[in-house]
Amino acid sequence: MAAATAKVVCVTGGSGYIGLWLVRLLLDRGYTVNATVKDLNDEKETKHLEAFEGAESRLRLFQIDLLNYDSIVAAVTGASGVFHLASPCTVSKVHDPENELLAPAIKGTINVLTAAKELGVKRVVVTSSVSAIVPSPSWPSDVPKSEDCWTDEEYCKQKEVRGSFFCTYFQDKCFGDHALSKVARENYHVASILRDVKLFALRWVDIVVVNPGTVMGPMLPPTINASMQMILLLIQGCTDTYENFFMGSIHVKDVALAHILVYENTSATGRHMCVESISHYGDFAAKVAELYPEYIIPRLSKDTQPGLMRSKNGAKKLVDLGLEFTPLEQIIRDGVESLKNKGYLS
Repeated sequence: MAAATAKVVCVTGGSGYIGLWLVRLLLDRGYTVNATVKDLNDEKETKHLEAFEGAESRLRLFQIDLLNYDSIVAAVTGASGVFHLASPCTVSKVHDPENELLAPAIKGTINVLTAAKELGVKRVVVTSSVSAIVPSPSWPSDVPKSEDCWTDEEYCKQKEVRGSFFCTYFQDKCFGDHALSKVARENYHVASILRDVKLFALRWVDIVVVNPGTVMGPMLPPTINASMQMILLLIQGCTDTYENFFMGSIHVKDVALAHILVYENTSATGRHMCVESISHYGDFAAKVAELYPEYIIPRLSKDTQPGLMRSKNGAKKLVDLGLEFTPLEQIIRDGVESLKNKGYLS
């Protein structure tokens, strides 16, 4: 799908960490963008979007509620494509997971896909996560993870893994009327994972998925996102290893470019792992310590992700589409310097 044939697109979650970069790059490519925000009167959401080159003539902002179908229809109307990024994501414990996470993640996505189908949208790009790929302990340890790998729902239930309980939602909500399980009540990060599951089976519209790893780099919005909080906590001395859901890092600009590549190329189908390389969190921590010796970085065991085979070719599908990944060193430097510029680090 050439850009010239689909110049109007909708980006849900346009004021988010990845969303801002995506809107910026789409405007640079000549697209007209319908970007959605939660509150049109909140300058923290709108100011950065309106400052982009081309925004004055080719950016339209819409206030939506993912649970309000009509508000989504207004934003999608006239668009040939949709990039669905809007969904909650946090590394903190939530008090009401059903309303804070599950409803906007699943019901919101169904609303977006329904609107896309009804309005004749040609392609929808959904932002998922590598947390829909790991943890997967039954995957052979001598084979790199790929798009064919899916998070093991039984393992997540047994271990109460906080990164991946999409299975709980589908079992308890889609396939029955049971209350949310203890796993769901105590955990986080449903948004991207939930949307990755079963999407292809729906076949409502032409759907492709991007599965980013830990997204880092320059922060355009004023608030810190979940992935950048990980590197901040590491520098502050946190020894967590994120054993069950770290697969590698990715530059935020590369994630935005990946979305555009899978949208514009009709050859792109299914899921697309989006990491600079498949690696262990210990590798990442060691590189941060090497680049920033002035900080006291915890020394972690090298094999922080049991059973995960390192690979530089984990994102082969995106490489074949022409994406050149930013090296890990630059990802870290851009991330740390952004944290400094935003006042999170001195």
